[in-house]
Amino acid sequence: MNFRFAVISDPHIALPQTIWTHPNRFHLVEVSIPALQLVLDRLVNLDLDFILLPGDLTQDGEPENHAWLRDCLASLPFPAYVIPGNHDVLTPLPGPGNIGLHQFPQYYQAFGYTNPGQLYYCREILPGVQLIGLNSNNFDGAGKQIGYVDEEQLQWLAALLPTLKNGLILVMIHHNVIEHLPGQSEHELGKRYMLNNAGEVLTLLKQYGVKLIFTGHLHVQDIAYQEGIYEITTGSLVSYPHPYRVIDVTQDRDNNITLNIQSDRVESVEGWETLAHKSRQWMADRSFPFMLRLLTSHPLNLPADEAEKLAPSLRYFWSDVAAGDNYFDFDHFPPHVREYFRSFSAIDEGGNPQPIDNNTSLVIDYL
Repeated sequence: MNFRFAVISDPHIALPQTIWTHPNRFHLVEVSIPALQLVLDRLVNLDLDFILLPGDLTQDGEPENHAWLRDCLASLPFPAYVIPGNHDVLTPLPGPGNIGLHQFPQYYQAFGYTNPGQLYYCREILPGVQLIGLNSNNFDGAGKQIGYVDEEQLQWLAALLPTLKNGLILVMIHHNVIEHLPGQSEHELGKRYMLNNAGEVLTLLKQYGVKLIFTGHLHVQDIAYQEGIYEITTGSLVSYPHPYRVIDVTQDRDNNITLNIQSDRVESVEGWETLAHKSRQWMADRSFPFMLRLLTSHPLNLPADEAEKLAPSLRYFWSDVAAGDNYFDFDHFPPHVREYFRSFSAIDEGGNPQPIDNNTSLVIDYL
């Protein structure tokens, strides 16, 4: 078993006529099309077996953006597999300018969805390699979007997994199943990126020996590990540091699987020759309100006046989190605040540097 694939997440495709502005938008949809085209031009020379796109394919579910991406993926010399993100399906039914949830598979029948009436799928994409694409986009009784794998999918998954024996299983889902940030599942700013029933899904995957999950949504480069499962989340192609991944998978005589993960970035595109610098500044310029909320919410709960004094030091904090493999030590912060932000560092349980978010090798015994 030897193969190579790429991961591009959250490309947020936006044709020029669909782009809208918002003062708090962190990502640069203005570069979505040239950035994707640049990356795909690079990837066609790498002898890939397939590519994964774990959601937020479009800016906000616009039919023309979905159609553009569908046609783009159809032109590739290797298969592409997609799932919906929260930006792809804003409403259960079609709305003004956006598709409805159940229309998504109809656009991507060549990219995983053999059943256009079903929002999830399983495909044997290579001999002995199964890809499970799940839908984590649902809506509560008030019509608000939530990250949730519904009961129908859970029952399907529970029936499917026991039949997938003696092979490698890749699970792709938009929302995070494993935490990538300290206290993410409980924090008011982090929990919306988590699957509401993450524990239930994780237990099911663990029961049947699934070792690999690929997610997006969070817009950070991070690899997390819990209970024998690695979750690889890939940052957005339209926000700093504009990353994507290329992964080589090899199998040894003892049936150990090794994933050699390499990450690359888009540093510039036409018209945005200093993209990396500008997007980092773009994020920093919009960081102050976000940092205030982080400082004044649980678990820090700082008074507003104290938070306002510390927030300017965190101007580049989120961009550095997004880049992965960073170490944080704000030595002028109060001890408990300093320790909290240090916990976002790429370190192991002993506090030692562990830079695995971008380039690393993971060894998995999958039998």
